Amino acid sequence: MNISMARFGRDFNFQAAGKWLILGVTVGIVAGLGAMAFQIGLQWLKGYLLIQTAGLGMQTPGGETSDFVFPAGDFVPWLVVLLPALGGLVSGLLVYRLAPEAEGHGTDAAINAYHRKLGRIRGRVPIIKMVASIITLGSGGSGGREGPIAQIGAGFGSFLATRLKLSVRSRRWLLAAGIGAGIGSIFRAPLAGALFAAEVLYSSEEVEAEVILPATVASIVAYSVYASRFGWSHIFTNAGNYGFDNPLELLPYLILAIVVAFAALLYVRTFYGVNTLFKKLKIPNELKPMIGGALTGAIALVLIKTTGNMTDMVDVLGSGYGIIQNIITKDGMGIGIGILLLVSVGKIATTSLTIGSGGSGGVFGPSMVIGATLGTAVGVMFHHFFPGVVPHPTTFAIVGMAGFFAAAANTPISTVIMVSELTGNYELLMPTMWVCTLAFLLGKRWSIYHEQVRSKTASPAHFGELASEILSGAHVRDVMHKGRKFVTLKRMMNLKDILDITAHSRQRIFPVLDRTGNLVGGFGVTDLNHALHHERANRKFTTAGEMMQSNCFTIPLSASAKRAQRLMRNNHVEELLVVEDDNPKHVVGIITAADVVLAYTRKLSEARLSEEEDGDGHAVA
Repeated sequence: MNISMARFGRDFNFQAAGKWLILGVTVGIVAGLGAMAFQIGLQWLKGYLLIQTAGLGMQTPGGETSDFVFPAGDFVPWLVVLLPALGGLVSGLLVYRLAPEAEGHGTDAAINAYHRKLGRIRGRVPIIKMVASIITLGSGGSGGREGPIAQIGAGFGSFLATRLKLSVRSRRWLLAAGIGAGIGSIFRAPLAGALFAAEVLYSSEEVEAEVILPATVASIVAYSVYASRFGWSHIFTNAGNYGFDNPLELLPYLILAIVVAFAALLYVRTFYGVNTLFKKLKIPNELKPMIGGALTGAIALVLIKTTGNMTDMVDVLGSGYGIIQNIITKDGMGIGIGILLLVSVGKIATTSLTIGSGGSGGVFGPSMVIGATLGTAVGVMFHHFFPGVVPHPTTFAIVGMAGFFAAAANTPISTVIMVSELTGNYELLMPTMWVCTLAFLLGKRWSIYHEQVRSKTASPAHFGELASEILSGAHVRDVMHKGRKFVTLKRMMNLKDILDITAHSRQRIFPVLDRTGNLVGGFGVTDLNHALHHERANRKFTTAGEMMQSNCFTIPLSASAKRAQRLMRNNHVEELLVVEDDNPKHVVGIITAADVVLAYTRKLSEARLSEEEDGDGHAVA
């Protein structure tokens, strides 16, 4: 027993485990407190401005409570336009004058910092992001809460690593842990938050596995801090235990996957199309969110007036979670398909205008509203024609939420878990997996997160780490410059003739051949300089055979570029003689360190080009 424990102590790094436990807990506490402060501020401002002042009867999810009770005032239509415009103006002034990188949806900024900014986020950014987002969403702008909270957690993770003088790699880990903590707390979904932090960084199936454990610790702690204040129940209640017990239902779910995938494409195209238009506007950036807010309010007012349905149409403003709870409570019935489609299209438009104009908020929350309303519309349609196959349209709302975001953000794994934790319904895992997988496969060419990269090989965060792996796929015959002329020397050639031949050559290594043309040795420029000084001092004629070393550095044509790089590095040389595979005495060329670097750069460029071609919708802007 003592021997086993001693061995365990040697194998297990208690110091590293303890360090990451403390760091993860610290990030989690701050992210949880940040989410708590954000929610309190948003509840107060939303209640005062939208419910009491503008008279908008906004619903709330069943699992969310508030300490603030604001009596609903009389409906004031013009305030529906004015309030989002004023909120956009104040938010724009805050962001563009104090922290321009806080504009838009915060998760994307955190992804960009992970890949391209060495994990650095300025200390003021999370604070400005939180205040600006409270103002934007609390005044009626359309957006989600997860983006600001993710940036708060990521910003503190970056700040903590910087203050503790941790490595760049550790700073990136803590930044990602902060993303997971923010998502896990505000959605009360700790497992999904941790997985999301690892998955959202890439647009392909690849995940950043090394951040999962620190993100898990941070997400659990953040969730515990936040839930201790706002309750432990799921955000959406009464989701029931509706499950999957009819294989025929896979066909309607297949149709749902197609619908949400192409709706996600519309969402991404609209969002970045609006964003591009606002960037082209020749007005100060501070004023652009005001215009976006005014147009957001105008769309909401038109929908409310034309349909006469304030209860559901008001959810094109703010986070819009009320209609999801309404759908779940009514089992998808009682809300017309027309209303559901208007809310989904209206939410795409208002979110694009609010966030795309430079306002501050997230894009995950609106995605849930769009997915739920579209899913319900599909579910109600199939229920009408095939009630035995689709008995509960609510299931299509829940699965639609997951499928839409999986297609919009390329995050199928975490989204499956996310929706289960949001609703408390774990019986729909199988159809959710089915729809998310299909929607992801259909939507791989676009992403709402513009800063995602295709894979680790395309990420600056991994360029150095993956250099050897990138080069291992290239061979010497592919890397060496095939048209390069190189000098060979005869064994009995004297120094004067050697100097005449090598005077205009840039070679650093010279092969020495015998009379039959076979390699017998070689020497470098340094050896040539030494021989020149030696001959001048001793007045002795020197030949190539006397200068050469019989064990010169050679490498066969079929060897990997990785091996060539290692051979040069370990022996402090810049060039190698390339020989045939089946005849190591026959020199066919020279490979240089510059050749290897050029091959490495070309491989990275190909990876980036592949990312752009593969992610057409991903690089919309």
